This record gives sequence, structure tokens and C-alpha cells, in this order.
Amino acid sequence: MDGIIVINKEKGCTSHDVVYKVKKLTNSKVGHTGTLDPNATGVLPILLGKGTKISKYLIEHDKEYEVVLQLGVKTTTADEEGEIIEEKEVLKESLEQLKIERILKSFIGKIEQMPPKYSAIKVNGRKLYEYARKGQEVEIKPREVEIYNIEITNIQKEKKQIEFKVSCSKGTYIRTLCEDIAEKMRTVGYMKELKRTKVGDFNIEQAITLGQLQEKENIKIITIEEMFKDKEEIILEDSKITLLLNGVKMNMKKPNGIYRIYNKQNKFIGLGIVQNKILKIDIRS
Repeated sequence: MDGIIVINKEKGCTSHDVVYKVKKLTNSKVGHTGTLDPNATGVLPILLGKGTKISKYLIEHDKEYEVVLQLGVKTTTADEEGEIIEEKEVLKESLEQLKIERILKSFIGKIEQMPPKYSAIKVNGRKLYEYARKGQEVEIKPREVEIYNIEITNIQKEKKQIEFKVSCSKGTYIRTLCEDIAEKMRTVGYMKELKRTKVGDFNIEQAITLGQLQEKENIKIITIEEMFKDKEEIILEDSKITLLLNGVKMNMKKPNGIYRIYNKQNKFIGLGIVQNKILKIDIRS
């Protein structure tokens, strides 16, 4: 199998668990384009066979999430797995929809986030959660991310919970976003639930569970050609295809970028890169 399969990750398993199980079920070389927290669910694109070579093109993809924010409680990990370290009143008037909408909209645009202490970001060669587990303090620098859109989907006043959808750039920490929203509401909070509904062009409607993969139900492999269908095509003579596949670079009067390469018989050969009017093969089909 070569291409991409979109898995709907279930709660409780790690991204590495999913990779291992897909590898066993497909007997293919397998990779992924970024992890999803064990307690999060939703879209996890898995690369199969030659598809593993396109990971460099996918890691910058934007994301969309459905989130449940629990107000009034702060935890060590900013999610429900952590220990409660603070409880604070949630004022009744703060749960009015218009007030919440104004606060959420204030996050749209480029913002700076402080990564959670319990995260995989490395400082001095060690992951932040390794310092946190040992109670060690380390300087954490804020990171610039971008929130494209954020909107309320439900308010559960009795439970003091806000449900919202957010689309954002790569590297956005939803746990931090939840804490920052709670702070603007003059209380504390943590991310209670997280479901990723989109990664780039991959969405939850395309996703299948590991159970469906095991039973071979509704399996859809997205090919490399399909993945880059929006890229311009370059059609070459067989003689030039042979040269290209043998590592020969050739002149090509095209703008810099990624191109789909085809022969005269309209067979997909792979992905090429044009840089400074020079074409080279990057990924073979």
C-alpha cells in the first residue's frame, strides 16, 4: 500500500500505538505527520509505503478542533489527566453568550502562546514534560501561532463548560488556549475534551477507525497523485523521464514549486521540484 489513510483515533491510545497497529494490519512501511495527545480523538493521517516520503510537505498543515473547556478548575497538565491545583469561582454573568463570543474573538489572529509544561517541546535537549515530572523549573519561551477562526457551539452553564470550534496554525496548543480563555473570563480552566476534525485537506468524514481497518471496511487510500491534485502537471517525453528518474536535473521554465510529473501516456511518474528554473525528481510514484 502506498499513500495516505486517515485514521479516526480513539481516546486512550497514543499516536505511536496507531502507527504500530496500522503497520501490523497493512504490512507496510508506516509514518505519521504529527502526534495527537492520548486523550484526544479524531483525525490522524497515516502515511503508507512511498507515502512516507511526503511527510515533509504535510507537517505545516493547519488544524481544526472541537473543544470542551471546563471552567473553575486548573490542573497541572491543563487537561483532565492532571492533578487539581486550583479552584476558582465562575461568575454567572461570565457565562453569557455575547461575553464569551467577544472573548473568543479576541484570540483571532497571530498570538503568542506559552507551551504547557507537560509538552514534548525540547529545551536543552530534554522534553518539557521530563522537567515537569521531576519538579524542575526551566525557562520556556512563548511561540507565535495563529488562530484563524473560533466560535461557540454550546454553553453548559450548570456544568460550567464551553464547547467551541477552532481553526488554527500548526503548533497551536489547545490546552494553553483553554487556560488563556478562562483567564480572560476571570477564572481558571482546563481542556476537558479535544477532537481534531481536520488536518490540512484531511477531514473527519474521510477517517476510519482501527476496527474498520481491521475488518477492511470503507478503506480509502489517498494516493500521492490525489494528494497533490491541485499542483500543476508537467508532461515529458519518455527519454526525459528516464533521465529525470536517474537523477539528472533539467532546465524548466516554470515558477519555483512542486509539480506532478507525467509521461506522454498520462502515467503519473511522481513529484518534481522546480527551483531557479531547474527541475529534479523528488518523490517517485
